[in-house]
Amino acid sequence: MKNPIKFLSFLIWLMPVALLAQSIDGKTVLQDIQYLSGDQLGGRKTLSEGNIVAREYIKERFKSQGLHSQFSDFTQFFNFKNEREGKFYENAANIVGFMPGSETDKLIVVMAHYDHIGQTDEVIFNGADDNASGVAALLSLSEYFSKNRPMHSMMFVALDAEEMGLQGASALVNDFPFPIEQVVLNINMDMISRNDKNELYAVGTYHYPKLKPILEKVSQGKSPKLMLGHDQPNTGFEDWTMSSDHALFHKNNIPFIYFGVEDHQDYHQPTDTFENIHPEFYLGAVQLIVDALIAFDKELIPLK
Repeated sequence: MKNPIKFLSFLIWLMPVALLAQSIDGKTVLQDIQYLSGDQLGGRKTLSEGNIVAREYIKERFKSQGLHSQFSDFTQFFNFKNEREGKFYENAANIVGFMPGSETDKLIVVMAHYDHIGQTDEVIFNGADDNASGVAALLSLSEYFSKNRPMHSMMFVALDAEEMGLQGASALVNDFPFPIEQVVLNINMDMISRNDKNELYAVGTYHYPKLKPILEKVSQGKSPKLMLGHDQPNTGFEDWTMSSDHALFHKNNIPFIYFGVEDHQDYHQPTDTFENIHPEFYLGAVQLIVDALIAFDKELIPLK
């Protein structure tokens, strides 16, 4: 792109004023996804230079928001072997921020993976939708709740090595800094920035039906259209219950909602770039997720 700043300004100009006037900072959200999916980060493969730059970017944002952490310098290091490569990875890192609740020590864990698949033969897989979109939304959520203290304690986690088999989520659950039973809800965001049908999926209500009426109420009349599904057993690849980092929480019987879109032609392709996101859809999706999390925070205490 010859002039990304000019292009970004044009996109923001296109956004409806009412949308940008809500609780999210639309300009910052778009700047974050653009930066995280830029060529300079080289596709963010775990332990690559660009991956480490991304983790520092997220860490500094958490610090500037005044979040706390149960891990030194906001960083949970972990090691794993990627069986597909036959390669051992040492000091991969989840970035963990924390905001104590005003009413309960029960936890809501909000997360998105920041790694992607990197580059090969000078071709960069930028991963704008997968999953710079989720991370930029995570930063928007943490910003909102740093200024509007939640009733529940909230943990905001940028996970590493999702693309290598949900390794960051596994490390988080296995080395969780509180009794895992304190977690009342897991929110996962993975691919939320584009859809030709204007549909955003919320996965998980089949398994945790008490969450369904909260989502139905908060999404009424909103754009994009919130769809419930992709979570019924015996539907093969149509079942996303185990398809991303939320799977590790579900295995521990922790209710989850996974926000995501159906696969598109640029999934895991070099064309998954900032230019190909749908900005109006994306900002609407982030706002909808903020609204859902506000509702969950208020209504989940009696559910547990």
